[in-house]
Amino acid sequence: MKPQDLVPKEIVAELDRHVVGQAAAKRAVAIALRNRWRRQKVGPELRDEILPKNIVMIGPTGVGKTEIARRLAKLAGAPFVKVEASKFTEVGYVGRDVDSMIRDLVEAAVKLVKEEEMEKLRARAREAAEERVLDALGHGSGSGFGVGFRSAVSRVRGEGEPEAPTGTSRERTRTQLRAGTLDDDPVEVEVTEKATPVMPVMAPGMEDMAQGLQEMMSSLGNNPIVNMLGGGAKKRKRKVPVKEALELLTQEEAARLVDMERVVRDALDRAQNAGIVFIDEIDKIAGREGGHGPDVSRGGVQRDLLPIVEGSNVNTKYGAVKTDHILFIAAGAFHVTKVSDLIPELQGRFPIRVELDPLTRDDLVRILKEPRSSLVKQYVALLATEGVDVQFRDDAIEEMARIAAEVNERMENIGARRLYTVIERLLDPVSFDAPELRGQRIVVDAAYVRERLAGIAEDEDLSRYIL
Repeated sequence: MKPQDLVPKEIVAELDRHVVGQAAAKRAVAIALRNRWRRQKVGPELRDEILPKNIVMIGPTGVGKTEIARRLAKLAGAPFVKVEASKFTEVGYVGRDVDSMIRDLVEAAVKLVKEEEMEKLRARAREAAEERVLDALGHGSGSGFGVGFRSAVSRVRGEGEPEAPTGTSRERTRTQLRAGTLDDDPVEVEVTEKATPVMPVMAPGMEDMAQGLQEMMSSLGNNPIVNMLGGGAKKRKRKVPVKEALELLTQEEAARLVDMERVVRDALDRAQNAGIVFIDEIDKIAGREGGHGPDVSRGGVQRDLLPIVEGSNVNTKYGAVKTDHILFIAAGAFHVTKVSDLIPELQGRFPIRVELDPLTRDDLVRILKEPRSSLVKQYVALLATEGVDVQFRDDAIEEMARIAAEVNERMENIGARRLYTVIERLLDPVSFDAPELRGQRIVVDAAYVRERLAGIAEDEDLSRYIL
């Protein structure tokens, strides 16, 4: 089933695989995503009138606000960008150009669509890459012997000295190439490398101009003057194993085969009709206009955000983008301020409000055990690369969750992020000595956790140990 065909219950079920709890927030974003599918089915006379219902998530840090939005975008195959609202107040009164979030979204859309097109063309690109590798191995017409020709062809013929390449030997080498027997042979291939030009520091809001200059210099290729400045796409010969050469050339050929005009066209459409912008820390700009000091900056940022959220045209290097149907998800802890502290016009553009619950001890246990990429699974996989078999008992996970919950109560509550520090300190000796522990099994139980984290759990000055 395609992501866009998922019903709200299925969307929530998919989100449940990665994020624990927060049913109200998952329900809200599932409806928002399904409404996009519904809008596409509506007749053209009403389609443009149906606007997305933007969402504001209210909850403390580390409870899953960002993860829900990120997983939703990935599930929908939609371009996604996360921005911090506070960064728009860092320089002067308005900080960075607020329009930059839409330009970043378009860049994300172009990257997403280009990668999808390259994957579709991968088979053709692989064939072209094979031909180039075969040429480099000395099987090109009149190209002479390549670096890897002696070892590759001699192995095929079983002789000490290679003979002149023929069509038959080329096909034999192709068979070996596809079988992987030549993977470790060295070969010299010519690849395109892009160097980053040295550009002057631009003022806030002029990032696109700097990027445009870089791309213009890159398009000039091996121009000597551009090369002196460190720019331009360069052709360089690299001596690499055949396996790596195939992958490099496959990527290069796929990028060459992609129709960039079509990619840009599809990317603009996807950004406009399926894009998701996640505005974090929106509570940091909450404040009425007419105040003094930072309130002036906050009010200005809200005024700048307003036209983008309510719908306007933003110029990008790929063309104008309409923001009317982009889904905006805002989030903030709102410990000191309230949503009602935002200017009324901006409040009205976020009609859906959901509160996320603080994480309990039971939630932390589930976070350690249930998600596909839980922290426990990540650390087990990391240490397995060193040949160390780490096994977590259920009582160990319960104890880790208890300590994390206790520290969150005593100090700043940072939600599930506390688990990162707890498990990192718990496994610090194993991670450090892992190369010497190869082949051993480490069993982590409640006693092991208490022994390693006893000082943290008992000391009142916990800031000395954790964050």
